[in-house]
Amino acid sequence: MSFWQFLFVRSSLFYLLYTTLTGSAFYLWPALVGYFKTTHVHAGLVGFFLSMVMGVAYWMMPRPGQIRQERLEGLTYGLLNAGLLLRLVLEPLMLYTGNLGLRPALALSGLLQAGAVAVFAYAMSQRVFTKERLLQMAEERKRRQQSPP
Repeated sequence: MSFWQFLFVRSSLFYLLYTTLTGSAFYLWPALVGYFKTTHVHAGLVGFFLSMVMGVAYWMMPRPGQIRQERLEGLTYGLLNAGLLLRLVLEPLMLYTGNLGLRPALALSGLLQAGAVAVFAYAMSQRVFTKERLLQMAEERKRRQQSPP
């Protein structure tokens, strides 16, 4: 497991804790629901679920030719978490203060997360091949290893 894969999984557990705590806080302080409901759901779906899926996919999905994608992993992690943390802080603040001037920053948070999904989709597309293509790649690798330099 690479450093980024480790961070994806560990961060997803942080977001699970955040989701659990905010959900519990709603029963203690019902007035918080209006400010934190959407970030509570977003932290659960994007923060916990999507981070876990991305981390495990980067870790477990086959890597033809043993390709390494650490830059793509790091970029995905950085974009996803920057966007998510920006949303988790700014959205409740905007709802509480009524400061609609925070909307462009919230739009940026969405774009950062969308960028993470795009990078992840590209990285995974480099790993997904048909059985025939994988056999062809193995045969090509075998030929390269057998031919003299």
